Amino acid sequence: MPRLYTTVLSKKQTIRRSILLIRPKLCSLLPSRQFGINSTRKAPVSDKTKIAASESNQSLKLEKLFNVKDKVALITGGGSGIGLMAAQALAVNGAKVYITGRTANKLERVASLYGNNISGKIIPLAADVTEKDEIRRLVSEISTREGYLSILMNNAGISSQTQDTERKDASELRETLFDDPAATFDEWDEVFRENVSHIFFMTTAFLPLLQRGSEVGDGWSSTVLNTTSMSGIVKMAQHHFAYNASKAAAIHLTKLLAQQVSSSKLRVRVNNIAPGPFPSEMTTGESDEKQKSFIPDEKYRVKVPVARPGRDEDMAGAVLFAVCNQYFNGQTVVIDGGYVLAAGSA
Repeated sequence: MPRLYTTVLSKKQTIRRSILLIRPKLCSLLPSRQFGINSTRKAPVSDKTKIAASESNQSLKLEKLFNVKDKVALITGGGSGIGLMAAQALAVNGAKVYITGRTANKLERVASLYGNNISGKIIPLAADVTEKDEIRRLVSEISTREGYLSILMNNAGISSQTQDTERKDASELRETLFDDPAATFDEWDEVFRENVSHIFFMTTAFLPLLQRGSEVGDGWSSTVLNTTSMSGIVKMAQHHFAYNASKAAAIHLTKLLAQQVSSSKLRVRVNNIAPGPFPSEMTTGESDEKQKSFIPDEKYRVKVPVARPGRDEDMAGAVLFAVCNQYFNGQTVVIDGGYVLAAGSA
């Protein structure tokens, strides 16, 4: 009589077999991701989904992310240095850029040199932005010509007298910092008037036009971009106390204005850009026939980790980011080649 053999399963085999038997039923009842199955993997992709994916790609193109076409901008101190770099960055990408400063012929030269064969415009508009009446005139001029403002860049600024800070004796340090005839209250007042006060009065005067710029823009919020400095961040005076103190004040003023404007429910962003060593009339004392200044790389080979001063392209990229990023408000963009990293911040 033949023997009958029964397969004896181990406990592990029994459990595995049970799972295989009940898995199809469980998959229909519970979320598929619990079993490592992507229920959409083999599903056909609809035309609507394909179109949405394509539109998502298009929205991430450079011309979309940094689009300033047909925006109206006003830049103080736009005749040279960082102001000119910013004016070029905006104008060549389609913005109508008004540049202002005290010297009309300098502004006109910039417009004639850099305002040709570009998609935007550079328009000179002479004014002294440390005078309220002049600021009122600027507001009236932009209001009449455009009716709104998309970008306000408060860039005008001056440096202060340098002082010998290397003394180790208290009497000698007093001599260089206090007894120096060039160290006066008038100098401090002048530096703060240009580097700090002008930011406050220009920003507040243009608020209605900036708000209007947000209302006419398709998803665009108008922006104020203040030029401060890494000198307002580092923990050393760099031989000019008044200048560094004014730039630290300008950075804090930016935050105060950003908070006030936001709490007033205005759709206007306020930020600042803190440059390191960039070629300008302030850092070199002059401009050439192209209204450009020059700093040799060797001067900052040791002081700056990048081993060179900033270039036009560095500033242009930072400006376009700061004015175009709609999620950016009340912040400081430090563009210094790593200077603060090496010097240390206050």
